[in-house]
Amino acid sequence: MTSFRPPRPGVPGSGDGVRAGTPDVLVIGGGIIGLVVAWRAAERGLRVTVVDPEPGGGAARVAAGMLAAVTELHHGEEELLELNLASSARWPAFADELADAAGVGDGSALGYRRCGTLAVALDADDRAELRDLHALQTRCGLQARWLTGRECRRLEPMLAPGVRGGLRVEDDHQVDPRPVVDALLIAAERAGVVFVRREARGVWSRSGRVGGAVLADGARLAAGRVVVAAGSRGGRLEGIPQEARPPVRPVKGQVLRLRMPTGIPFLSRTVRAVVRGSHVYLVPRESGELVIGATSEEQGWDTTVTAGGVYELLRDAHELVPGLTELPLVEAVAGLRPGTPDNAPLLGGTGTPGLLIAGGHHRNGVLLAPITGDLMAEYLTTGTMPDSGRPFSPERFAPVGAGVPGGPGASGVPHPIEEVL
Repeated sequence: MTSFRPPRPGVPGSGDGVRAGTPDVLVIGGGIIGLVVAWRAAERGLRVTVVDPEPGGGAARVAAGMLAAVTELHHGEEELLELNLASSARWPAFADELADAAGVGDGSALGYRRCGTLAVALDADDRAELRDLHALQTRCGLQARWLTGRECRRLEPMLAPGVRGGLRVEDDHQVDPRPVVDALLIAAERAGVVFVRREARGVWSRSGRVGGAVLADGARLAAGRVVVAAGSRGGRLEGIPQEARPPVRPVKGQVLRLRMPTGIPFLSRTVRAVVRGSHVYLVPRESGELVIGATSEEQGWDTTVTAGGVYELLRDAHELVPGLTELPLVEAVAGLRPGTPDNAPLLGGTGTPGLLIAGGHHRNGVLLAPITGDLMAEYLTTGTMPDSGRPFSPERFAPVGAGVPGGPGASGVPHPIEEVL
């Protein structure tokens, strides 16, 4: 006979017809966002399962790890700025807590550095664009100091003589996403998170409620609630009602990793630049690695590293720091960031019972990891989204009148659940 658990106090939905022994929360996607949600939820006492064929992968493996709430500010994103700033402020304590939970020391083991950021311009048009950003930062009450070209080169002597000016931002720091993700894997496992290393094809529903995940081979897993944290793939999962489907798009980014010389100062902080309208960034690690990337957006699912992409990155970076052409090229890699129509994340419930989303973080996935974990864990345990997360509800994109249980895409009564845990 099938036994059912009564709802546990403070855990909304934990007794909604969920079989004994099944998780309270099933997270589809084991990238940085899925892992931080799983870890924080498990810390709150929830039973959590993560479904991903290669947990610890995803866009964070490609990301440069800039914690750039100030220099990443764009017009029309002032509301997102508040979330970015709140998460940036969490990073020092978060890095130390995560490193301790994983048994790897303190935040410095995750590459967390309070190094600041220098944003520079190389010609008059680029300087005008940077001046415009500075004006926006000032209107938003942010701390950014304008420097002359000479002052920029005094801070970073390797910069090209042609630098026309720049912005010194002390509050934009950096972290290395790869050890962060590795630590999240360890911390989540230590907190009791179960990993199913298989691909999720979609979700299944019964009586209008999402009840679990469907694996690629057709096997089904049950859970009290499902959190879609599948990055760019989130919108392609089967079984999600159309009105609840996350409107995410893949945004391709290519990144180069070079090796700086040991014992010789090269760059001391993150350097960003506008080079003839193109945006490039250089992130020096204390390990000696130099990460080069661009903030341009290229649509599509192709993650091939192209010769043209490598050339453009090196060309623009060379104009900024001529000496880097002598450095060894260690890696060239491409990944897909999950973008949304307003470039802001999707956090919380969807209007479809049992279905939540944590995704669409676009260029801020690493930056927003701490606050995403906190917000989603709070929502999962109390049923209430904190005020700072409410503007980012996935329901902001739902058609008027949507959200009726059992709408399009509900998959009906599931097949018997295959035991794979």
